[in-house]
Amino acid sequence: MTDRSDDFTPQLAAVRGIAAEVAAKHAADVDARSRFPSETLAALRAARLLSAPIPPALGGGGFDLRQHAEICATLAKACGSSAMVLAMHYVQLACIVRHGREQPYWREFLRECAERQYLLGSLTSENGTFGEMRASLCAVQRAPEGFVLEKDATTGSYCAQADAILVTARRDRTAPETDQVLVCVRRADARLEPTGTWDALGMRGTCSPGYRLHARGGAQQILSEPFADIAVQTMVPYSHVLWSSLWWGLAADALGRAGEYVRDLARRHLGSLPANAVPLAHAAAQLEALRHHWLGVAAEIDALAAAQGEDRRVLNTIEWALKLNHLKVAASEASARIVHEALQVTGLLGYKNDSPYSVGRQYRDVLSASLMISNGRLLAKNASMLLVCRER
Repeated sequence: MTDRSDDFTPQLAAVRGIAAEVAAKHAADVDARSRFPSETLAALRAARLLSAPIPPALGGGGFDLRQHAEICATLAKACGSSAMVLAMHYVQLACIVRHGREQPYWREFLRECAERQYLLGSLTSENGTFGEMRASLCAVQRAPEGFVLEKDATTGSYCAQADAILVTARRDRTAPETDQVLVCVRRADARLEPTGTWDALGMRGTCSPGYRLHARGGAQQILSEPFADIAVQTMVPYSHVLWSSLWWGLAADALGRAGEYVRDLARRHLGSLPANAVPLAHAAAQLEALRHHWLGVAAEIDALAAAQGEDRRVLNTIEWALKLNHLKVAASEASARIVHEALQVTGLLGYKNDSPYSVGRQYRDVLSASLMISNGRLLAKNASMLLVCRER
């Protein structure tokens, strides 16, 4: 029985409908009130799109990374926050699918996720690690009935709305900071104490304040593979591709508004080319190049999965680390640049929030791109790797 589904057209059409009829309708209110995009998530649940990464044999869609990226890009054109929530959910679910599904507990959990359309949140940051995802101060404390875990996180991605949360922690109290595991905490077994608010510049609907987590569960809820391998082989590749696709969606939406503005000008002045048509064409070329970048990396990862099956160790190489970091940095910079150019094309009408050509929400949302795993941190890592990596 195949783990992949080739029947993707109806699902993409469903996403387009949700984006146009639900996400776009509520995007301004989600942004203004910094609230969770509950209407969009309800529509995604109804369309059974939250189980897209789960194999068909377990009740899911079995889509590959490129298909997930297309979904996120489509949704981002309507609401960046909705697309970011979905992208991060897909990343968490992919970690379980790719690193746990051979174990009976995780297979049943994935069936449950598909049947009930669970939303999975993320808690990987921590006060005291200074943004380093690959280090934890908190530790899993073994108990007779399973484990106990407490974590003081700087941000928790939509944890209050999630049905389960994937949490990073040290393997045990004696483990070093980098010896981490990934723990799946069911929402009913977690107590979340907010340690701040989420009044952010952009991506306001992701609802990601800091939390102090108190959780317990069974030992089987700890993925057996080291988090170091999960991060390199799944979390980072999926994050960088899906984030890049949704940043492209934000840029595409902004440039689409700029295009409508230029076409309106052209209709009013028949026979002449508006002065801002050339900057629009320049930005459109950048948008197309960005799309090919994330599509190309997604296709490479999918090809690796098809050719090597469960052997994902090639993703542990320096070459792949550089490729993925290059994508993230390039996409975050290009998307912000394109939205900025869209604003230059539209001028004051793009600057005004009450204008049909407004790109204010897209501008603020896309500014988060360089901060989500800091570009400076990634470039510093790339600089070190380039010293020892020979081009192949």
